[in-house]
Amino acid sequence: MNVLPDKRRVAASFSRAAGSYDSVAQLQRDVGRQLLWYLPLSLQPQRWLDLGCGTGFFSRALGDWYPHAHGIAVDIAEGMLQHARQSGGAQAFIAGDAEHLPLREQSCDLVFSSLALQWCADFPAVLNEAHRLLRPGGVLAFSSLCVGTLQELRDSWQAVDGFVHVNRFRSADDYQAMCASSGLSVHKLQVHAHRLHYPDLGSLTHALKALGAHNINDGRPAGLTGRERLRALAEAYEQRRESEGLPCTYQVIYGILQKEARP
Repeated sequence: MNVLPDKRRVAASFSRAAGSYDSVAQLQRDVGRQLLWYLPLSLQPQRWLDLGCGTGFFSRALGDWYPHAHGIAVDIAEGMLQHARQSGGAQAFIAGDAEHLPLREQSCDLVFSSLALQWCADFPAVLNEAHRLLRPGGVLAFSSLCVGTLQELRDSWQAVDGFVHVNRFRSADDYQAMCASSGLSVHKLQVHAHRLHYPDLGSLTHALKALGAHNINDGRPAGLTGRERLRALAEAYEQRRESEGLPCTYQVIYGILQKEARP
């Protein structure tokens, strides 16, 4: 399995990005809305958890979908939580790690997490926590990123210097195996490619930085990227230009898992 970035670096990166995140988060909103539509119509949670809530966009959406439920928003980045608290949507905002959540067992009917769990190195621990928190019949709904995300940028960097400049992500097969052994029933687990286009390389790298999702892997090249390397990267990426602009592909996996209801 690919080595994932240190969670302290993740928290710091996303805290710094809290103020700029929503301005460039169209993909995150599109993916999260799709995940909302995948929720079972029969689900009427008394308490939901937005895990990796970020700026709280989907905490507010969940509050609208389930107006009579109690909402909890959790994020590892305190800067994101400070931003989310200002807009409400949930009744509680808690700093927490998805692998070790500070919540009691069987306290939620829905664990919703959109484009956050790719940063968790121990995904089985996340699944165990979801199983622990969910009441019988409760649902874990998540979206995450797979191998193949930012592949155009990865390949362009590979042509320039061979270093890893792009975050690593798990394969869909890894997700499938871990979900199958989670103790939760898998109702949906499928990958969709989301493709964005940017007018130039600077627009793409600015968006990644504003999202807090620029390269935060261990083993990345130290120091600033030299001007010559950036010029070479732009030239390599330009070879991929399409009529709509420079392509950027995100491979998104959507999962709907359910805890067995009591007989």
